[in-house]
Amino acid sequence: MLTSICGINWGDEGKGRMVDLLSRDFDIVCRYQGGNNAGHTVINERGKFILNLLPSGILREDVVNVLGCGMVIDLKHLCGEIGKLRDAGIKITPENLKISDKAVITMPYNVLQDVMEEDRLTKATGKPYGSTRRGIAPVYADKYMKKAFRMGELLNTELMFRRLPDIVAWKNLTVTAYGYDPVRVDDMIDYFRTYGEPLKQFITDTGVFLNEAHKAGKSIMFEAQLGALRDIDYGIVPYTSSSSTIAAYAPIGAGVPNLKLDKSIGIMKAYSSCVGEGPFACEYFGEQAERLREAGGEYGAATGRPRRVGPFDVVASRYGIRCQGADEIALTKLDVLDGYEEIEICTHYELDGKIIDEFPFTDVLDFCKPVFEKVKGWNCDISGCKKPEDLPKEAIDYIRLLEKLCGCRIKYVSVGAERDACIKMY
Repeated sequence: MLTSICGINWGDEGKGRMVDLLSRDFDIVCRYQGGNNAGHTVINERGKFILNLLPSGILREDVVNVLGCGMVIDLKHLCGEIGKLRDAGIKITPENLKISDKAVITMPYNVLQDVMEEDRLTKATGKPYGSTRRGIAPVYADKYMKKAFRMGELLNTELMFRRLPDIVAWKNLTVTAYGYDPVRVDDMIDYFRTYGEPLKQFITDTGVFLNEAHKAGKSIMFEAQLGALRDIDYGIVPYTSSSSTIAAYAPIGAGVPNLKLDKSIGIMKAYSSCVGEGPFACEYFGEQAERLREAGGEYGAATGRPRRVGPFDVVASRYGIRCQGADEIALTKLDVLDGYEEIEICTHYELDGKIIDEFPFTDVLDFCKPVFEKVKGWNCDISGCKKPEDLPKEAIDYIRLLEKLCGCRIKYVSVGAERDACIKMY
């Protein structure tokens, strides 16, 4: 069984908690794109964990975790993440963690580039992209310009160090143009040696590993970062990530382009949230936003930034479900709406006086106005509910309405952050 866990909206939908829950039924969990620019928060009996690079399956001892070739890996950050988990008693060995030799290394100068450009945009236009400043766009640019380093090169640094001076000289054309001191080759060598050496034991051809596992009948879960609206092709460009967050990319980014998904499980919240810049048609402001943000604890797992929030957006969610080819949905954070007597839903957009139901091209999103409908809330605590019949009628009605409006069945509903605070609806 090959299953993808993917985000339907702007990211931060709660994929980590669902991967942590559902990984009990899988042998392997594989991240297939992105870097340390977003975080998956997982709460279980061992504590609270924020994972940026490691798959959420790392918290289960019997699950093998893979960082696929579609990822970009900050060596220092990964070493730190592994160290924190080990300090918390989590076992991490070459048996339960495998890193693709084809995954790309995020370099310190990529991070510097990211910071320089965000600062320039802020000063020149007041309109930065809202980057996490962790080098993601620059390192993906290097990848496609064929000037990046890959994890497998750490196994033969002599060849890597021969290439390094030319690439650093090329990179310094940009760095010095921004008015910064040039990058030093020796510093990059120290980076490879200090943070690359501890990771060499995990590097392997994950394509071979995953193909052999598939032949042996092992079940594989592909864990996405961010959501459909942050995809480099289908998202709200340029306010997106620089990788493909789409489920169809999962086998490619994992290292097994010859395999096909059996199922795509889409994750979406019971309301909307968005971190960073860009159009967000259903956004709440003022006290209305603050109430929802505080109730949901809506602050970025990777950056701590306050997330923008709003009601459930049917137009954006229906589009995300289509992009992800979702067969079923996990609806998260339903309990955040516990205190509402009435709940708003953004059912349509209004553009130039006309009602639209299809998610439009990015350039016109800023001109779209949300059309809201109100439904009756349940206004009670549902965090202790364990099965569908425990939920109040109004909560069931809300779930069924979202199913109808979005055209996809909701199989799981989370009513809390803990591992077991999730109801299977059918």
